[in-house]
Amino acid sequence: MNKALFLDRDGVVNVEKDYLYKREDFEFIDGIFELCKHYQDLGHMIVIVTNQSGIARKYYSKKDFELLTNWMLAEFKKKNIHISKVYYCPHHPDINIKCSCRKPEPGMILEAKEEFNLDLTHSLMIGDKERDIEAACNAGISQTYLFDENNQITSSKATKTVSKLDEIWK
Repeated sequence: MNKALFLDRDGVVNVEKDYLYKREDFEFIDGIFELCKHYQDLGHMIVIVTNQSGIARKYYSKKDFELLTNWMLAEFKKKNIHISKVYYCPHHPDINIKCSCRKPEPGMILEAKEEFNLDLTHSLMIGDKERDIEAACNAGISQTYLFDENNQITSSKATKTVSKLDEIWK
């Protein structure tokens, strides 16, 4: 079985900006490439799981999301980092449907588990919202990190709260 590093996108891979879909607005979080390279070198697959309710809200289209995702993946590839897959939830329960993929539901993580034969007990999740941590716990991931650059979160179900990504692996 394989192990994975699961990452939320907005707020972990890139700076959080409401309903981000334009490449010119995309800024990578400091340390994301080093973090991914470290875990890739340890044998982890890298999987991104991201809620994208901007699609349901019609702020941007699936095509817009896919274009940005392809650009992002190419940027990782330039650094010799392979992202195995980006799973996304385009739903919002108040707009279209209640689903099993929108975090805190574990659907995207469980889909990755099946697709890549993942051992979730030896995988880890990094998110910037409590719903990311809940999704990981709901899927059976016990090693979770809440990334809070501004040290504003006072309590979490996460294994550890960090203000810099390198606190996870250094």
